[in-house]
Amino acid sequence: MIPADHLSCLAGEGIEGDRYALGTGTFSKKPEPGRQLTIIENEALEALKHFPDISCLAEQCRRNVISQGIRLNSLVGKIISIGNVELKVHRLCQPCGYLEGKLKQAGLKDALWDKGGVRCEILNDGTITVENTISLVD
Repeated sequence: MIPADHLSCLAGEGIEGDRYALGTGTFSKKPEPGRQLTIIENEALEALKHFPDISCLAEQCRRNVISQGIRLNSLVGKIISIGNVELKVHRLCQPCGYLEGKLKQAGLKDALWDKGGVRCEILNDGTITVENTISLVD
Protein backbone atom coordinates (compact mmCIF):
# COMPACT_ATOMS: atom_id res chain seq x y z
CA MET A 1 0.00 0.00 0.00
CA ILE A 2 1.09 3.54 -0.68
CA PRO A 3 0.38 6.14 2.05
CA ALA A 4 -1.65 9.09 0.76
CA ASP A 5 -3.14 12.23 2.26
CA HIS A 6 -6.33 11.91 0.19
CA LEU A 7 -8.36 9.27 -1.66
CA SER A 8 -10.61 9.95 -4.65
CA CYS A 9 -13.63 7.69 -4.19
CA LEU A 10 -15.85 6.53 -7.05
CA ALA A 11 -19.42 5.47 -6.21
CA GLY A 12 -20.01 1.79 -6.82
CA GLU A 13 -16.43 1.25 -8.03
CA GLY A 14 -13.79 1.91 -5.40
CA ILE A 15 -10.83 4.19 -4.92
CA GLU A 16 -9.45 5.81 -8.05
CA GLY A 17 -6.33 3.87 -9.11
CA ASP A 18 -6.99 0.98 -6.68
CA ARG A 19 -6.84 -2.57 -8.05
CA TYR A 20 -10.54 -3.16 -7.35
CA ALA A 21 -11.64 0.04 -9.09
CA LEU A 22 -9.42 -1.03 -12.01
CA GLY A 23 -10.87 -4.57 -12.01
CA THR A 24 -7.50 -6.22 -11.33
CA GLY A 25 -8.00 -7.23 -7.69
CA THR A 26 -7.90 -10.87 -6.61
CA PHE A 27 -11.69 -11.00 -6.29
CA SER A 28 -12.57 -8.58 -9.12
CA LYS A 29 -14.21 -11.37 -11.10
CA LYS A 30 -16.63 -11.83 -8.17
CA PRO A 31 -17.84 -8.24 -7.72
CA GLU A 32 -19.31 -7.42 -4.35
CA PRO A 33 -19.83 -3.87 -3.06
CA GLY A 34 -18.11 -4.49 0.27
CA ARG A 35 -14.75 -4.63 -1.49
CA GLN A 36 -14.71 -0.98 -2.54
CA LEU A 37 -13.04 0.49 0.57
CA THR A 38 -11.63 -0.97 3.78
CA ILE A 39 -10.97 0.68 7.15
CA ILE A 40 -8.96 -0.57 10.14
CA GLU A 41 -8.56 0.92 13.62
CA ASN A 42 -5.11 2.27 14.40
CA GLU A 43 -5.68 0.91 17.90
CA ALA A 44 -5.80 -2.64 16.49
CA LEU A 45 -2.41 -2.16 14.86
CA GLU A 46 -0.99 -0.59 18.03
CA ALA A 47 -2.26 -3.57 20.10
CA LEU A 48 0.03 -5.84 18.09
CA LYS A 49 2.87 -4.49 20.24
CA HIS A 50 1.65 -6.93 22.91
CA PHE A 51 2.74 -9.79 20.63
CA PRO A 52 6.56 -9.84 20.69
CA ASP A 53 6.97 -11.65 17.36
CA ILE A 54 4.24 -9.86 15.40
CA SER A 55 4.15 -6.43 13.80
CA CYS A 56 2.14 -4.84 11.03
CA LEU A 57 2.61 -1.21 10.05
CA ALA A 58 -0.30 0.82 8.73
CA GLU A 59 1.10 0.74 5.19
CA GLN A 60 1.45 -3.06 5.38
CA CYS A 61 -2.05 -3.97 6.58
CA ARG A 62 -3.69 -3.87 3.13
CA ARG A 63 -6.49 -1.56 4.30
CA ASN A 64 -7.37 1.71 2.59
CA VAL A 65 -8.14 3.91 5.59
CA ILE A 66 -6.70 3.90 9.13
CA SER A 67 -9.12 5.24 11.75
CA GLN A 68 -8.51 6.50 15.28
CA GLY A 69 -10.89 6.63 18.24
CA ILE A 70 -13.94 4.85 16.79
CA ARG A 71 -15.02 1.23 17.19
CA LEU A 72 -15.58 0.05 13.64
CA ASN A 73 -17.19 -3.33 14.38
CA SER A 74 -20.27 -1.57 15.79
CA LEU A 75 -20.80 0.18 12.44
CA VAL A 76 -21.56 -2.98 10.41
CA GLY A 77 -24.88 -2.48 8.60
CA LYS A 78 -24.80 1.29 9.03
CA ILE A 79 -24.15 4.26 6.75
CA ILE A 80 -21.20 6.44 7.71
CA SER A 81 -19.49 9.45 6.20
CA ILE A 82 -15.84 10.32 5.98
CA GLY A 83 -15.52 13.85 4.69
CA ASN A 84 -18.00 14.19 1.83
CA VAL A 85 -18.05 10.44 1.08
CA GLU A 86 -20.88 8.24 2.33
CA LEU A 87 -20.16 4.56 2.87
CA LYS A 88 -22.30 1.53 3.65
CA VAL A 89 -20.40 -0.68 6.13
CA HIS A 90 -21.11 -4.21 4.91
CA ARG A 91 -19.13 -6.55 7.14
CA LEU A 92 -15.98 -7.20 9.13
CA CYS A 93 -12.76 -7.46 7.16
CA GLN A 94 -11.19 -10.52 8.73
CA PRO A 95 -7.46 -10.93 8.13
CA CYS A 96 -6.39 -13.63 5.71
CA GLY A 97 -3.54 -16.06 5.44
CA TYR A 98 -2.23 -14.10 2.44
CA LEU A 99 -1.36 -11.09 4.62
CA GLU A 100 0.27 -13.32 7.23
CA GLY A 101 2.37 -15.06 4.55
CA LYS A 102 3.26 -11.87 2.68
CA LEU A 103 4.58 -10.26 5.86
CA LYS A 104 6.08 -13.51 7.16
CA GLN A 105 4.29 -12.88 10.47
CA ALA A 106 3.05 -16.20 11.85
CA GLY A 107 0.14 -15.53 14.20
CA LEU A 108 -0.87 -12.21 12.61
CA LYS A 109 -4.18 -13.60 11.35
CA ASP A 110 -5.16 -14.77 14.84
CA ALA A 111 -3.91 -11.57 16.49
CA LEU A 112 -6.08 -9.41 14.21
CA TRP A 113 -9.16 -11.69 14.15
CA ASP A 114 -12.28 -9.53 14.74
CA LYS A 115 -9.94 -6.50 14.72
CA GLY A 116 -9.10 -6.47 11.01
CA GLY A 117 -11.45 -3.62 10.21
CA VAL A 118 -14.54 -3.32 8.03
CA ARG A 119 -15.46 -3.56 4.34
CA CYS A 120 -17.47 -0.74 2.80
CA GLU A 121 -19.41 0.22 -0.30
CA ILE A 122 -18.82 3.73 -1.67
CA LEU A 123 -22.22 5.43 -2.12
CA ASN A 124 -21.16 8.70 -3.77
CA ASP A 125 -18.17 10.22 -5.53
CA GLY A 126 -15.98 12.32 -3.28
CA THR A 127 -12.66 12.74 -1.54
CA ILE A 128 -11.44 11.43 1.80
CA THR A 129 -8.55 13.30 3.43
CA VAL A 130 -6.45 12.58 6.52
CA GLU A 131 -8.18 15.46 8.34
CA ASN A 132 -11.66 13.94 7.95
CA THR A 133 -13.61 12.33 10.77
CA ILE A 134 -15.93 9.33 10.63
CA SER A 135 -19.58 10.14 11.38
CA LEU A 136 -22.71 8.01 11.58
CA VAL A 137 -25.29 9.04 8.96
CA ASP A 138 -28.30 6.93 9.97
